[in-house]
Amino acid sequence: MSLQQQPAKEQRRTRQRAAVDEVLEETEDFISAQDLHAALRSRGMSVGLATVYRTLQTLADNGQVDVLHTSSGEAAYRRCARDEHHHHLVCRSCKATVEVAGPAVERWTRSVAKEHGYVDVAHTLEIFGLCPRCAAQA
Repeated sequence: MSLQQQPAKEQRRTRQRAAVDEVLEETEDFISAQDLHAALRSRGMSVGLATVYRTLQTLADNGQVDVLHTSSGEAAYRRCARDEHHHHLVCRSCKATVEVAGPAVERWTRSVAKEHGYVDVAHTLEIFGLCPRCAAQA
């Protein structure tokens, strides 16, 4: 996601867009474009992978989904429950995700930016580990 807020892009409410929205609403954890595309195909929907990528990018640009990059560099998307700025705790094994506020991170970010004369700053923070269930199975 760009550090600068992009103007919202208009996106028509097409059958394909509705199908992508439906999968995102039913998915609690981050999902890659490829996995979302596979979910659509398993439901009998014929939506091209390029359409899925474009739709997800527009949703991300408009702030309607959060994007994180996995350790392999792949982008994953999630419609979050929180509207305010937050971070994610993500299981490396099962991809379970918890939304967390980070007031200490926010204070640190402002302090570092101020120390170096930066203004209008933005940041992302994702914490990866093993959830309790996966850790018990390891």
